[in-house]
This record gives sequence, structure tokens and C-alpha cells, in this order.
Amino acid sequence: MYRNLLSRALFLGAAGAGLLALPALAETLRIGVTPGPHAQILEAVRPIAAQKGLEIKIIEFSDYVVPNEALNAGEIEANSFQNQPYLDNQIRDRGYDIVPVALTVNFPLGIYSTKHADWDSVPEGATIAIQNDPTNGGRSLLLLNDHGAIKLREGVGFTPTVADIVENPKKLKIVEIDAAQTARALPDVDAAAVNTNYATEAGLTPSDAILREDPKGPYVNLIAVRKVDADAAWVKDLVEAYHSPEVREFVNSKFSGSVLPAW
Repeated sequence: MYRNLLSRALFLGAAGAGLLALPALAETLRIGVTPGPHAQILEAVRPIAAQKGLEIKIIEFSDYVVPNEALNAGEIEANSFQNQPYLDNQIRDRGYDIVPVALTVNFPLGIYSTKHADWDSVPEGATIAIQNDPTNGGRSLLLLNDHGAIKLREGVGFTPTVADIVENPKKLKIVEIDAAQTARALPDVDAAAVNTNYATEAGLTPSDAILREDPKGPYVNLIAVRKVDADAAWVKDLVEAYHSPEVREFVNSKFSGSVLPAW
């Protein structure tokens, strides 16, 4: 009996040691992005995150509203597509319990035209398409304001609306459409404000813009998670993977200045 018990103990010990030797299962992270650079950058993050035991599943969304809805509902673990003013506006309007955990990249906004070679060629009464969400639409109005195309009232902050225009020398007709449609609207308008991810997707480059935003400012993009997860170990590992030298090199070489690392 002793010999049988000893044999069984040795077997269980060996089995236990074998189990301990098995590699830990990867932790799966569903991360929401918009198509284009955000998705491409996460593809570069993926192998580095894998070294830290994280399996990244990239979930693409075609607009700017659903990624935060999905995150707040727990359908994804994180998202990477928005800047702080946009997130602040979403939290204020919708009560989301989500927080930023890291800066990612900056996408300088541009106004593009397929009909006019430069802004001076844009005629009086021209139709300009901007985004219909408060943050990106406001950002486009600030860009027009900074270049003297319109004048906004004082104290509008980062989310002005068309109602805040106090001077409009060229009598521009400003139409608001979904951000994902602005590049597609170019044949139908004189010019359109297009976020860089959608511009890149449409084959536009920053040098094509007839007006371009200063890359500095509050519009750096970020990774957001639910507040309850903010201190989780996987968040730290994800941020370290994103902020790696390899990802910085990928951004600089892939996008040639249209997307800028912000870490």
C-alpha cells in the first residue's frame, strides 16, 4: 500500500509540476477603433502586447458614437479613437463611467476640396461641410476661425456651434453631416473638414488640405477604459505596449506626418 501511495503522490506531483510549466493563458482585450490609422496602429501594438500576455481583438466601428456606448456597456474592454474634448462631451451628455488612461496620437484636422486649389479660391457663398458632432464640428469651426474664414464669439471654448459665428465674410454655407461622410461629400460641396483617419481612408494626405490645423493643442487622442478597470494590470501592460519604441517608429514611418505620436 505504501508503495502504491508513494507512486500516486509522485504522479500527482509530476502532473502538478507539468501544469505549472504550462504557459499562462493570454488575457483577451476587445479594443474598439475607427477604421484606418487607429486600427493599423493597434495591429502594430498587437505583437508587443502578446509578449505581455495580452491578446488584442480589434473591433472596428464606423462612427464616433458607438465605441463609447460599447465600452460603457462592457461589450469591449477599451477604445482608442477619440480626444479629450470629445470624451468630456460624451461623458457630460450620456453619463458614461469611462476614463482616459493614456495619450496615443494626434491627427491634425484638415479642410479639403476637390474643386478649389487653395482657400483663397473658395468663392463667396461656398458650401462647407463639417462634422455634426459637437467636438469635431466645433474643432472645424475653430480651424476656420483661426484662419480668418469666420469669426466666433468670445469664450466659446472647444465646442462652438454654427450659432456662435458672429462674422462670416464669405457668406459660407456650413452644413453639418456625419464625420464618416465628410470625405465622401467632397464632390457635392466646395470643401469639407475631414478628420485624418477618414481622410487617410479616402486616399487624402495632409498636403492635400487647403487649410490645416496646428498639430499642437487639446486634440490628442487617447485610450479609454471603464473607470472600474483603470487600475487593472492589463491597462498598464496595454499602455506600455502602445508606448513602445517599435510603435512610435511604426507611426512615424507609416503615416509620414499625417499622424503624430503624442507620448
